[in-house]
Amino acid sequence: MQTKTKKSGLPDNLIMRHDPHFVELIASKTSAPRLRMIPLDRIEPNPRQPRSELGDIQELMDSIKTKGVLEPIIVRPKGEKFEIIAGERRFVASKNLGLKEIPCIEMTVDDQEAMEISLIENLQRKDLDVFEEADGLRALMNLYGYSHQEIADKIGKARSTITEIISVSRIPHELRDKLKKAGITSRSTIIEIAKVENEAQMNQVVERIIQNRLTRTDTRDLTKLFKEKEEKEKPKYFVFNYIPKDNKTFRLRIEFKKQVVTRQELINILEGIIKQLKEETGVRPSHGQLKVDDSQEK
Repeated sequence: MQTKTKKSGLPDNLIMRHDPHFVELIASKTSAPRLRMIPLDRIEPNPRQPRSELGDIQELMDSIKTKGVLEPIIVRPKGEKFEIIAGERRFVASKNLGLKEIPCIEMTVDDQEAMEISLIENLQRKDLDVFEEADGLRALMNLYGYSHQEIADKIGKARSTITEIISVSRIPHELRDKLKKAGITSRSTIIEIAKVENEAQMNQVVERIIQNRLTRTDTRDLTKLFKEKEEKEKPKYFVFNYIPKDNKTFRLRIEFKKQVVTRQELINILEGIIKQLKEETGVRPSHGQLKVDDSQEK
């Protein structure tokens, strides 16, 4: 028996071109995706394209002109034609160059699966701005009910990163336009802005950033001040504390979601708790009334 000396597979210093999470997603959606060349005149753009702008495709056109289309686009059959699931920039660049056909991965998926693949493929590209990324992640949550952790697993990013980016979708479009016109594109700065809960205060933060050309550190300090102000302005909720005289057996603390609670409301709540506990443990409720020391009323 001969010993195998030549190592098979990719060399250690090479890795797959495609993101592994995206490859796994494609593989899970259909048992037999087909790679084929399809004429450009038989391909139609996706009307539900999640990306708002294609951006500057000149660099992509130069690459395709020199090396060809290195990464196939993803399509699905639509009657006699094919609809793009992912890869519209490559399609438009190829069309602008006058190419007649383009390599495609043909998949048979429904509208929902096509939208999911399109969103995830777009989210894994490096040239998205933070607002496009935030809206795309929010769409995954709204359309499919994904948790932040599930999105993190699909996209291949940390859950904390996903949570931060999704928060950016809260920023109103008029404030996004202000930031873009002012040339403020820093992801870290925009994420700091999204941490301000109140939209009016968020607008104040944006105005100060633009007027004073604040850095990310300055913005963080500013948003921290607004958050501290919000905490101080939050209403104080009613809290009932009961400490027995021996001060050893137990303490009772009940927090309410409103600022004022009457003595009778408190009695009713405590009686309801006792009744529920007795029913859960099989103890027959007594007909006595719960007594509350007036001195403990807040």
